Amino acid sequence: MAYETEYTLLEDVIQMLAANGDNKFSRVIEKVINEAMKLERAKVLNAEPYERTGGRTGYANGFKDKTLALATGKVLLKIPQVRGFEFYPSCIEKGIRSERALKLAIAEMYVKGVSTRRVSDIVEILCGTEVSSSQVSRLGKELDKEVSAWRALPLGQIQYLVLDATYESVREDASVVKQALLVAIGVDYNGNRHILDTAVAGSEAEINWRNFLEGLIRRGMHGLQMITSDDHVGLRAAINAVFPGILWQGCQFHLQQNARAYVSRKDDIPVVTNDIRKVFNAPDRENAERYLKQLVDKYQKTNPRLAAWADENIREGLSVFSIPQNHRRKLRTSNLAERQMKEINRRTKVVGVFPNADSLLRLAASMLIEQNDQWQSEKRYLPESDDRPALTEIYRKGVA
Repeated sequence: MAYETEYTLLEDVIQMLAANGDNKFSRVIEKVINEAMKLERAKVLNAEPYERTGGRTGYANGFKDKTLALATGKVLLKIPQVRGFEFYPSCIEKGIRSERALKLAIAEMYVKGVSTRRVSDIVEILCGTEVSSSQVSRLGKELDKEVSAWRALPLGQIQYLVLDATYESVREDASVVKQALLVAIGVDYNGNRHILDTAVAGSEAEINWRNFLEGLIRRGMHGLQMITSDDHVGLRAAINAVFPGILWQGCQFHLQQNARAYVSRKDDIPVVTNDIRKVFNAPDRENAERYLKQLVDKYQKTNPRLAAWADENIREGLSVFSIPQNHRRKLRTSNLAERQMKEINRRTKVVGVFPNADSLLRLAASMLIEQNDQWQSEKRYLPESDDRPALTEIYRKGVA
């Protein structure tokens, strides 16, 4: 029933967008919100319209008309009513004003990757109204407050930490420079994912990563068991300084990619990759070490550079054998963070060059907050484990 309703709604929206005529955006907003409110009422009542069920928690009581004056035009809403208890749809706010709606529309444009310089033009095209640069600046500051509040939230016990960075173009005075966007994602002891923080820095130098990681500690992050990341020099130095003694897992995907630089013949790359994968896919640390020795011995004469590199670096990808077996697959690479980076990169392509570092942080943080909220409504990321090492209990007591 819900699927059929959503499919019909999608068809209606497509037809509205394809239709000619003014005010079509208002009609789309009107259709989507009205249908969303009806679906929300059905969920609250635990029953579809006219459905006979013993699990029903109340009864529908018609609709109340409400007109909103949005920048796109007037929107007629039909607010679902409920008999027996108070109900108000969460998808709209009581007493919403056109100014509030305009602010949210512009904030959404920031989130979608539209730079400050283009906001006014786009709002004028879509909404038929002109927005001044001072209004855009003020609304940007309001969004910055939400980002700052999120970045100051207290953190608790985090079992695993995944770190990554990407680079974006930012204007500084008359020049365009690359700025590093740092991201930290944690998995708590209940197996749930959390995006902990993001920051813009001039580079991935040790001092920048160290300040970023120390910020997590100031916000109360503790109980850390293992960190997964790539082998960036500045990041590794910062990890050693801020989290001495904590297990560090080198991203196995990056290690496999790095090995290619030591393979002289392109045709040999798949064979070497399989040999390395055999080490990483071993059932335990003992067998992984045995497979690694076999790999080193195999290439000792034919490719001594590869053998020396593997002997020195592959072990950095074996720390994952110290955590529960059913946690290893998702923590042996930094894919958890890299997926978010790819989505950020997809949006930032729309912007091209950010007018300043604050605008980059505003966009990235808004996207990450949205993703973090979605994660909290999903099932746990890691399964409960029965073979958790004794080491974990030490960390849970706050010794490390």
